[in-house]
Amino acid sequence: MAVLRVNPTRMELTKLKRRLVTAKRGHKLLKDKRDEMVRQFMLLIRRNKALREEVEAALSAALAGFVLARVAMSKEAMDEALMYPVREVELSIGRANIMSVDVPKISYSEKKQERSFFPYGLLGTSSELDDATARLGSVLPQMVELAELEKTCNMLADEIEKTRRRVNALEYVMIPQLEETIRYIRMKLDENERGSLTRLMKTKDMIAKRDA
Repeated sequence: MAVLRVNPTRMELTKLKRRLVTAKRGHKLLKDKRDEMVRQFMLLIRRNKALREEVEAALSAALAGFVLARVAMSKEAMDEALMYPVREVELSIGRANIMSVDVPKISYSEKKQERSFFPYGLLGTSSELDDATARLGSVLPQMVELAELEKTCNMLADEIEKTRRRVNALEYVMIPQLEETIRYIRMKLDENERGSLTRLMKTKDMIAKRDA
């Protein structure tokens, strides 16, 4: 491990000791943060997986219903029936904080319907189209929640990767480098102290011989 380029003095030794204490404290905090983010990330991933399976199953059933309705109705009749929507929803985007990560929070609300649930009259349409339209409408809140969950998981994954890199940089680069530099300065100071002591002893011997 390379040693930092510093003057081997006691002042630098004190500064490096303080930096080492701060680095170790920061390493512990970042490691705890990373572990907690991973725990919450795993919970969100499980919820995301379950919700995605539900949404995909509901969409598959709805699309199968539209295929059956297409068999029972002409293309022009289906296009005309589904041309104008009658449902109106509002989405409000906010923020939530997960371990210092600002993730999106989507609120879903549907306006009261003054007309029928279906965007067409029941005369001239098939029951398969009714079922498919109802299934597709009921899965919309889940799709909104799934979008929120997936974006949250992506942002948490990015933050976990950044935190992991910081933890590794502290653990394998900065802290060993500081420890090695402190060891080097201590050895240098001890060497200087021994050299000074040797010179003092020689000077004392020379003075004693001269006086004798």
